[in-house]
Amino acid sequence: MNTPPKALRGTAALAIATVVLTGCSSSTPDASTGGHTGATGLPYEHVHGLGVDPADGAAYVATHDGLFRADAGGLQRADDTGRDLMGFTITGPGTFLSSGHPGPGEQVANPLGLVQSTDAGANWTTLGLAGEVDFHALEVSAGTVFGYDATHQVLRASEDGGRSWQTRAALQALDIAADPANPAALLATVQGGVAASDDGGRSFAAPTGPQLAYLSWASDGTVYGLDPQGAVFVSDDGAASWTPAGVVPGGRPQALTATDGALLAATAGGVYRSDDGGATFVPMT
Repeated sequence: MNTPPKALRGTAALAIATVVLTGCSSSTPDASTGGHTGATGLPYEHVHGLGVDPADGAAYVATHDGLFRADAGGLQRADDTGRDLMGFTITGPGTFLSSGHPGPGEQVANPLGLVQSTDAGANWTTLGLAGEVDFHALEVSAGTVFGYDATHQVLRASEDGGRSWQTRAALQALDIAADPANPAALLATVQGGVAASDDGGRSFAAPTGPQLAYLSWASDGTVYGLDPQGAVFVSDDGAASWTPAGVVPGGRPQALTATDGALLAATAGGVYRSDDGGATFVPMT
């Protein structure tokens, strides 16, 4: 497998950049939530990550304006920092990894590097790369942490929980996905489709398949993709082939996460859940 040529890396996200640019629009502060209220009335400006806590099944929404918890009681703030949480993943009961930028008035390094919470987002500690790296996507596979470093446009990997890092392939991507059982297998959304790696992200093949924005690799081996218009695609063979499914409501997509038995997707209109493999969705927020 080969790393994409420089010309491809240099233009890699052009077709999907509008997903990010239109998602980070201005909004009006809302004192009651401590966040922002956009045109949809949501208490945040833009979603950067989703996850489900195995401790209680609650969904968490990592946003430009902090962390929120979505459950039967509605949408509630899960932290009081107001941090711009970028890459986000849940690694165990109450245990979250994230990156991004400090909240208003916080006296911590910017960018955050890799941070961890072991109390469901109430408090965060720094693991590494503080002041150096802003991970826009985070994945964990069989003990290896992968992060897409948007600051330097490289994939990084850590085999000790995020304290020390190796630099792997240089590429310009919007999202990454890792096989939960095999840290050698990774995918990245780039210009022209999905690029695959079979050597732990040290190199990537030329992109194939549909132009996708976001990816998630479920524990049963199914890969889900979301295109820039919100259409869902499903692969049962590690992204070698794709089958169209449904469409997520709410406009431009912002995040996608597959959990055991469910698919969560965020768009400009809110957060949605599918229990039928992405064929249909119901609103969570």
